[in-house]
Amino acid sequence: MPHSTNKELIFGIMVGTAGISLLLLWYHKVRKPEKTMKLPKFLSLDNTFNSITLKDEVHNDQGTTVIFQERQLQILEKLNELLTNMEELKEEIRFLKETVPKLEEYIQDELGGKITVHKVSPQHRARKRRLPTIQSSATSNSSEEAESEGGYITANTDTEEQSFPVPKAFNTHVEELNLDVLLQKVDHLRMSESGKSESFELLCDHKEKFRDEIEFMWRFARAYGDMYELSTNTQEKKHYANIGRTLSERAINRAPMNGHCHLWYAVLCGYVSEFEGLQNKINYGHLFKEHLDIAIKLLPEEPFLYYLKGRYCYTVSKLSWIEKKMAATLFGKIPSSTVQEALHNFLKAEELCPGYSNPNYMYLAKCYADLEENQNALKFCNLALLLPTVTKEDKEAQKEMQKIMTSLKR
Repeated sequence: MPHSTNKELIFGIMVGTAGISLLLLWYHKVRKPEKTMKLPKFLSLDNTFNSITLKDEVHNDQGTTVIFQERQLQILEKLNELLTNMEELKEEIRFLKETVPKLEEYIQDELGGKITVHKVSPQHRARKRRLPTIQSSATSNSSEEAESEGGYITANTDTEEQSFPVPKAFNTHVEELNLDVLLQKVDHLRMSESGKSESFELLCDHKEKFRDEIEFMWRFARAYGDMYELSTNTQEKKHYANIGRTLSERAINRAPMNGHCHLWYAVLCGYVSEFEGLQNKINYGHLFKEHLDIAIKLLPEEPFLYYLKGRYCYTVSKLSWIEKKMAATLFGKIPSSTVQEALHNFLKAEELCPGYSNPNYMYLAKCYADLEENQNALKFCNLALLLPTVTKEDKEAQKEMQKIMTSLKR
């Protein structure tokens, strides 16, 4: 091979080797940036992913907060509905507690065929539902209802089977009396148990003629109180008490300075309270005390008022903690009284009218027994034995005093 050819071959190999080296160098240069670029690119993607994730998380947190608030509102609504249902349930339970004890008597009356006029009257049923709400003044409707019923409830009850004195059916011809004669006759008749029933009938006979006369009005309310006392039927008692209270309230509205109107309104409030729950008992007790104090100011020499005031004080002195708390909630103050205050009022009644009544002596004995003055307690028990027993209340007082004497002699 010639020498020039060998030089060309060697030169070509060197150029080829250099080209390959340059190619490898370029490859490495190109490959390395790719590698170095991949990591930043990945990090960039990662940051993008993270930012997207964070945005999604923020969005999701806001959505979760909204959902949580909505659920809170739903829970509050459910709780409010539950509380409302609980209050309604409490009212239903209270109503049932008051109704169930009367159920047996009602069933017995129905089975025995005792159907009284006021039980079947729709007006009476409507009135009974309104009773739990105590109003400070009588509406014209309630007054008219009382007037329309007053005197006619027992007028045609000769077929009723009742254990208390019932007025005879009204005569077709009624002897017309002037007001003064009528009032004197009524006052005289009610001095005995049997006379109270006849007194009530007489007032009913003259209702249309003297319905707007104040002296007639409070006596008519008093007569309903008498019929309450004579009755042994729960529904009858409730009926007489409610009508009497409405009539006496109407009388007060007509003559606010008449002490007898306030007296009998207070008494009839006491009778109505016997059929009420604790809250309404306290309401009626407040009305009783309020009108009793007014009556005492207007009739300071009436012993019956001090007897009633004594009974109120004695009852309040025996109130339980829950009853006092309820009264404080309703009227802003706790009713307070003592046995000494009760004793003072009973002694005042005795001072105004010595030997006033068996019940007054009984409460005097109770007060002295509570104060551990046994000799004075026995003294009034013995004085009571000297009094005649005329009324049902007298008989009950005599029985109670026998118990007091037995306990004091132990």
